[in-house]
Amino acid sequence: MGRAAQTGMEAGRKLKAASVGQSFAMLAGAMIVLQVVASICYPIAKYGLGIIEPFTFAFYRYILSSTVLLTIVRFTKRDPRIERRDWGRIVLLGFLIIPLNQTLFLVGQNLTGAGHGAFLFSTTPVWIFILAIVHLKERPTWRRTTGIVLATFGVMTIMLSGALDVGAEYLLGDAIILISVLAWGYYTVLGKRLVQKYGALRVTAYSLAIGSAMYLPIGSWFAWQYDYSQATLAAWGSVVYMALGLSVVVYVLWYWLLKYLEASQIAVYHNVQPVIASALAYFLLGEALGPAFIIGGLIILAGVLITEV
Repeated sequence: MGRAAQTGMEAGRKLKAASVGQSFAMLAGAMIVLQVVASICYPIAKYGLGIIEPFTFAFYRYILSSTVLLTIVRFTKRDPRIERRDWGRIVLLGFLIIPLNQTLFLVGQNLTGAGHGAFLFSTTPVWIFILAIVHLKERPTWRRTTGIVLATFGVMTIMLSGALDVGAEYLLGDAIILISVLAWGYYTVLGKRLVQKYGALRVTAYSLAIGSAMYLPIGSWFAWQYDYSQATLAAWGSVVYMALGLSVVVYVLWYWLLKYLEASQIAVYHNVQPVIASALAYFLLGEALGPAFIIGGLIILAGVLITEV
């Protein structure tokens, strides 16, 4: 048997050991779909946000995604019944994912330099890793620690090749985005036990709907002020993709994987997204790929392999 085949089988056994009642193929397939759909969001969101004002864009994205998710939940099995004490935790998840994570990112992005948001979000696996150790008592193995640090360094290599502007005038925006990053980390870690208890679909649907309701007063004001003559059909298509692709497919799959795998285990794959997004931009938009992309991509791949093999 070849070395590559042995490596694949070993990775498969490792994922199986971490899962409960799900095959390696199912988990790996879900992970691939999540990463590809999420990566496509980058160029699509960039296009749509260039035409539709960001807070208006978010308003319609949240409404559409919440409506779709709640409709799906309405026609699916809803056992067991959610306990009263857990509703408070779901409300907290809604606050973390919409007002703190999504909305603060938009605010921070307007107050900092180009590329700072993507750079700060590249640290997400590190924060999830730390929070999972603190709150979920996950064991910090040397392989996972090394792999996450290495993969994060690979993303930073790609991001820094864009010559990030550094200055005191960006500190406030960077601080706000960092809070947004931490909110996603807490949304991931604090949601794990609820997902294991009630399932990914219901927890995602209820938390997003509650968070969207919190955003409604802010978003409706921006939506009221927006000049809709600027919006094109393609821009609205971008809103639809972000609502269905990111908020429905990616968010549900993220929590579904979290039900069967450790938080730090799926976090490292977060760093694969910039590589896929850059590759798609190269093939679809003709954007150049420099040496930093190749070097950073190889470092990321090494980090993922160290973590999982």
